[in-house]
Amino acid sequence: MWLTSSSIGRKFVMAVTGIALVLFVTFHVLMNAVALIWPTAYNQVCEFLGANWYALIASAGLALLFIIHIIYALWLTIQNRAARGNDRYAVNARQPQVEWSSKNMLVLGIVVLAFLAVHLIQFWAKMQWMELRDADLAVLPQLEGTPCPPAMGTLFIQMAFAEVWTPIVYIIGFVALWFHMTHGFWSMFHTIGWDNNIWISRLKKIACWWTSIVVALFIAQAIVFTVHAHNNYYTTNPELKAQYGEYWSNYFNAQADELLPQIEAAFNDFQQQPDFNTAEAQQKFFATTIAEYMPQAQAIINNLTQYAGEYAKANESTATLSSFVQNFGPMVERAKMLQNAAPVPATPAVQAQPVEQPQPENTNNQ
Repeated sequence: MWLTSSSIGRKFVMAVTGIALVLFVTFHVLMNAVALIWPTAYNQVCEFLGANWYALIASAGLALLFIIHIIYALWLTIQNRAARGNDRYAVNARQPQVEWSSKNMLVLGIVVLAFLAVHLIQFWAKMQWMELRDADLAVLPQLEGTPCPPAMGTLFIQMAFAEVWTPIVYIIGFVALWFHMTHGFWSMFHTIGWDNNIWISRLKKIACWWTSIVVALFIAQAIVFTVHAHNNYYTTNPELKAQYGEYWSNYFNAQADELLPQIEAAFNDFQQQPDFNTAEAQQKFFATTIAEYMPQAQAIINNLTQYAGEYAKANESTATLSSFVQNFGPMVERAKMLQNAAPVPATPAVQAQPVEQPQPENTNNQ
């Protein structure tokens, strides 16, 4: 197949994957702009993307493009070095028309790849990956002792850019991206046939302007994110706090909607038993069956209050669970206490000893 067997085919694959990656980088900088201008809308975008099927397909396609781009870049580099042989060690006069970025695309690509790995660890691994794992609260990343919902992207901006080293790494990565994209942008059009003198000159200018605007926005965003993070903007802004509270309310209300029917079914099953009205059966029911549901119900009520705070909104199921905990909690504790109490040993009865009756004296004379 010519896409793999010829040098032109491999360059064509590099060009096509490069176009897709340039479009993604442009989309990403625009999405970051939303985080600056309208952070609550940014969180809505994060929730919309999340681990939904369309976002997963896009993520898988993007990852495939990156992998193909990297493999073909290494392939072409090895091929070019093999074609030059020992000549690559010869000292030649620098050709003025050969750009520095063109001669160092592999190195620049490695720097961009390292930066990408840091970015994925700070964001993707804590957001979409956590949703894919359906991670519970104990596994989610913590910020000031509170779990961070994967859909609330602003909290992960707070976590990442509160670190002193983050903006330094990002700016280095953005500079490498500028060199890499400036050359790659016009080069990919050159590869697919737009190689006349007029268009090459225009494409180089477009590439320079496009890349410069994108990278300048990225750097500006990193600086603003850093300032906001060190001022705790993403944890103190009232609109964002209300949005976090709404998220947690929906999260725990959904858990209550799932747990409450299970408790009701347990009560209904118990009432179908013939001895449900006896004290012994009720004690056992509360000490075992209801005692299993009580910690879950208590956790939902406590977590809603703790994480949503003043913005907590309980639905009907959560309100019913709250009444359930208040009314039946003491009964469960008493039933468990009685169930675990050691039975008092019965005192053996004292058997009365028979009293010997005095025998009458024999008065008969022999």
